[in-house]
Amino acid sequence: MRIHVLQHVPYESPGLITDWAKEKGFSVSFTRFYESEQLPSLEDIDLVVIMGGPMNIYENEKYPWLKTEKVFLQSCLEAKKKMLGICLGSQLLADTLEAKVLPNKEKEIGWFPIYKNGSHPLLDLFPDEAITAFHWHGDTFDLPKGATPIFYSEATKNQGFVYDNRVFALQFHWEIQPKGLTELIRHSNENYKGKYLQTPEKMLENSSGFEVAKKYLWYLLDYIFKS
Repeated sequence: MRIHVLQHVPYESPGLITDWAKEKGFSVSFTRFYESEQLPSLEDIDLVVIMGGPMNIYENEKYPWLKTEKVFLQSCLEAKKKMLGICLGSQLLADTLEAKVLPNKEKEIGWFPIYKNGSHPLLDLFPDEAITAFHWHGDTFDLPKGATPIFYSEATKNQGFVYDNRVFALQFHWEIQPKGLTELIRHSNENYKGKYLQTPEKMLENSSGFEVAKKYLWYLLDYIFKS
């Protein structure tokens, strides 16, 4: 499998996704929009991974490359490429599928449980009880028409969806590693005061959360590969 990553800032990398690809022997290429807008030919990729970032999908004037990225994602959708969006990436996929992206009622930053939602074969891989996941978002999205919801949390109704069994969106971060979390915190101006906002110290001390994230990310990526 040839994986292409769309990365928006240096400190939000694909993290564990790269580890999974290396373990499988898959190639990983990048478009780093903070450096260049150069994008691959659709014939050269099998899976597009869209990462997170501090920007909002509607900040086209501040981040002109967002327009380029949206056109590319539409092309990927029309070419029936496999796609995985994380956080901002999930919102960009929702937008590509003509769903609304808007501010969430609450910011959600830290380790909070998600729960299965909807009915999809992917969900058979996950337990029925709460699953720990890492969150860092202020926006959310409406469920795109024709998409199946897969997760929700107390703070966020739509934590993920699947569309046509080839477009996968996660509002949360199963790809996160300790180094990546440290970088997120270092680049943040957040005051961490709110019902769903944990302190940096509390976020970093949850070492078991990273292992849980890796376990379930592997389940998801294996499913995408085989689908």
